[in-house]
Order: sequence, then C-alpha cells, then structure tokens
Amino acid sequence: MADVVTIIGAGLAGSEAAWQLAKRGVPVRLHEMRPAQMTPAHRSGNCAELVCSNTFRADHLENAVGLLHAEMRRMDSLIMACGDKARIPAGTALAVDREQFSTLVTEALRAEPLIEFIEGEVTEIPSDGLLLIASGPLTSDALYAQIQQLTGEDRLCFFDAIAPVVDAETIDMNICYWKNRYDKNVAEGEAGDYLNCPMNAAQYKAFIRELVNAEKVAFKDFEDIPFFEGCMPIEEMAERGEDTPRFGPMKPVGLDHPVTGEQAYAVVQLRRDNRMGSLLNMVGFQTKMTYGEQKRVFRMIPGLEQAEFFRLGSLHRNTFIKSPALLDGTLRLKREPRILFAGQITGVEGYVESASMGLMAGRFLAALAHGETPQAPPPTTAHGALLAHVSQTSVEGFQPMNINFGLLPPGKKRDGKRRFSRAERRRNVSLRALEALDAWLQENAT
Repeated sequence: MADVVTIIGAGLAGSEAAWQLAKRGVPVRLHEMRPAQMTPAHRSGNCAELVCSNTFRADHLENAVGLLHAEMRRMDSLIMACGDKARIPAGTALAVDREQFSTLVTEALRAEPLIEFIEGEVTEIPSDGLLLIASGPLTSDALYAQIQQLTGEDRLCFFDAIAPVVDAETIDMNICYWKNRYDKNVAEGEAGDYLNCPMNAAQYKAFIRELVNAEKVAFKDFEDIPFFEGCMPIEEMAERGEDTPRFGPMKPVGLDHPVTGEQAYAVVQLRRDNRMGSLLNMVGFQTKMTYGEQKRVFRMIPGLEQAEFFRLGSLHRNTFIKSPALLDGTLRLKREPRILFAGQITGVEGYVESASMGLMAGRFLAALAHGETPQAPPPTTAHGALLAHVSQTSVEGFQPMNINFGLLPPGKKRDGKRRFSRAERRRNVSLRALEALDAWLQENAT
C-alpha cells in the first residue's frame, strides 16, 4: 500500500483531495479543527461547509465555471456529485441546499475506509511525509505562523463579506415577485428562481443614503486590507457612487414586473438557500454593517419591512500565499516538493475553483505516493488554466482569481466568412478544453 498522505483542512479542497486519493488506493489522514475550534464564518463541523453563498454559479459551457463543472464531473469529483444531488432551482446556475450538500460530502468521506479523520487544530506542520495544506481562507493563526515560517513570505490577506439570509415567510409577497432575468431558463407558466423586491427612485436613493451612513464594523489593524472585487460589500459599492449598485446587484433590466410590465428603478434579488425555499439569500448583499444597522437598513427594502434574518452578514479574513513565487505547476512547494497547497490559500477564488485545485492536488499526490511524476493538464483546459494562474502569474500584484475565459487560449473567431457569436466562441473553447482533458485523462489514467 502507498504511504499515508496528510491533509490539513476538510473544506472543499481538502475534501476533494482526500476523495481522489482514497479512490486511487492511497490512505489519508484528514485533519480538521472544527468543531473543536470554530471560525468566524463556519457554523458546523461538517466537511465542505459553504459559508459565503450556496451557489456554484453558472452550469453551462458558455461560462468558464460551467466548463470547470464539466471537467470535474469527468474526473469523478465528489464535490460536483454531491452538488448535483443537493441541487435546488436557480435558473442556469448550480445552487445547492447548504446543509444537505455538506452532509453528503461528510457521509461519503466517513464511509471511505482509507480516510482517517483527526479532529483538532494543527499547530505544527509535519516534518516528513507527503502533505497537503488546504486550510482555506480562514487558516488559524497558529498554522498560518507555521506556513509563514515554511514559505518565508509575508502574509497576504483581505476580507470576504457574507450576505444575509432571510426567512421567506416574513417577506411581503404582495410587493415582491418571482422572476428570472429576461425569463431565462423558465418554462412557460412557471415562476422564476429569484425573488425580486422592486424599488422606485425615491426608495432607492433613501436606501443608498442609509447604506453609506450606517455604522460599520471597525477594522482597526486591518483597515488597509482591500476587499476582493467579487465579494464587495454593498455599502462599499454605494460609496463608489449612488448609481453603482443599480448597475451591479440591483440592476433592474430584464426584471419587468410579470403583471404590470413595469421596470423598477432598482431591484433587490433573493435566491433560495435551501431546497424547501424557506431560506432566501440576498444576492450580492455582502456587508460589513453592524448587525443592528443591517436589520434597520435592509428593512427599508420594499417587501422586507417585516423580514426576519436567519443569518446576518459578517466579515471573515481571507488568506493566500504568493503562489507564483512558491509553487510549481503541480501545486508543489518548490523548496520542499513533498508539500502541496490547494484551495483558496493558493490564490483561486470561489467554491468550485477551490475544489478543483483540491482535485488536482489529490491526483498529483496519488502519483507521488505511487512513485510517479505528476503531470498537469494542458492550459487549454480550465484546470490547466487555473494551475497556470497560481504558478506562472507575475508575483507583483498577484491576487485571487475566479476561472474565466481570459485565462484560456482564445478560440477561433470565424468559420469561413461567418463570425462566431461570443456564446459560440466560448462554447467552442469549452468543447476544445473537454477534448484536451479527455486526451490527458487517457494518458494519465490511474
């Protein structure tokens, strides 16, 4: 039997890596500090708990994350399999019931005889053996000090902001209405997957004023740390200009009222956060307002005047290493190749991206455990493109990145005289990627 691989962190990356290793006959020691020591964002001790949103985003080949989904499914991803089982309606997006999803992942891993769970905080990095550090954006201070000592790098961190979750029964449905933007992915006679709260100009402007003036969480020593653009708090957006949210998460276009046909001045959207639809997540409404101010300001939204919040928005620290200076193309630490990193700590952003790097790390570690040399997929694939981002990007100004088509080589723009539409170009890039992945999988079958 292959040597045991140690994994620190049972988030999406660590869980996926453990699964990939076990399926290749490699025993795993999976360390997770929760529930013995919780983080500011987590609520349970389950593996792969989702804390910021319940969506894995678009699930079609015209979107880069949809391509990542497709590639992961072809590589027997546990995260995608559980995500598909826990799926709830969200238009063309893959959204999941949070609790069911993490329960499914946890049950699958605990049923695997080659995976040994070890609860409690890891405060020292093991001095020998194959190791994966997948401790995520909420790495404990003690472990981060060890990582800093190991890498010799200064800490890089920023804040992620979490959106509130509302009790669906407390929303005024005489004001709000279900509708997808442009009725996309909605069959005739069916309601949409998003609940819309319409605002007129006066309501919107009053709301923006209160957002800007509301009491915020004090950062003290962390005030100069930037937010990741993909998780920009709604009040930070409002401070950039009164109309900024109206061209972002509060954009009204394509959301005309299904009865009156009127287009609101601005719209707040909520998305199902569980299968029953009893919990609704405020889309794009990450916030750093204090809890009291959140209740006051968010109840200014039409339809939410009596809203009860199952979870209010909050902030948590996000941490990542200077991966291009530290890691090779197979996520190995250059100065100590027995150690790999995966997940958000490497500088990928998003649930799916984190899990995909865990998937890659699991395959790479399995190769090492069997005495083989790990091989990365080509950069024409979504996985190869992400690996190139974390290992080959310029170190100066390195920041977390979601998967996007800009990371992949461009596709053909024309077929003879006919020019491809953007959707066609993207789909062609995705089909090319899946063909390249299939060829790589045949060459690297384990």
